[in-house]
Amino acid sequence: IFPQIFLTLKLYAKYYDDTYPTVKEQKAFEKNIFNKTHRTDSEIALLEGLTVVYKSNIDLFFYVIGSSHENELMLMAVLNCLFDSLSQMLRKNVERRALLENMEGLFLAVDEIVDGGVVLESDPQQVVHRVALRGDDVPLTEQTVTQVLQSAKEQIKWSLLR
Repeated sequence: IFPQIFLTLKLYAKYYDDTYPTVKEQKAFEKNIFNKTHRTDSEIALLEGLTVVYKSNIDLFFYVIGSSHENELMLMAVLNCLFDSLSQMLRKNVERRALLENMEGLFLAVDEIVDGGVVLESDPQQVVHRVALRGDDVPLTEQTVTQVLQSAKEQIKWSLLR
């Protein structure tokens, strides 16, 4: 299994094989898929010998791509797991701006779901739990100023809500 994962308006893309070895080929492929899918209501497409499952939400398109021999239901399970995980992590605010502010969570979620093209997890609860554990393990000295401020803001908010 080698699902490719990318979000349009080019926030993120991760390729697990060399079907499109150069950045130029990857961008052309992504543009082609977006042009052929962004106006349709379906959730699956066959393009260039690949199976494409996708979902749109507000200002984002989520794609998971596998070979034409891949099971569409498995690809859809990966897509739904990614979307549902992000939805939980972003408190149901899955939109471009929120995702840009939480790119680390996206990176960690994708790494928990797929590793080297092999699907590891399809349960969003498990993904969110593991991402939270990995995020908590980062020492304070390795956190960015934004992360420290966000953490402080969350702690203050929760202390006020108690």
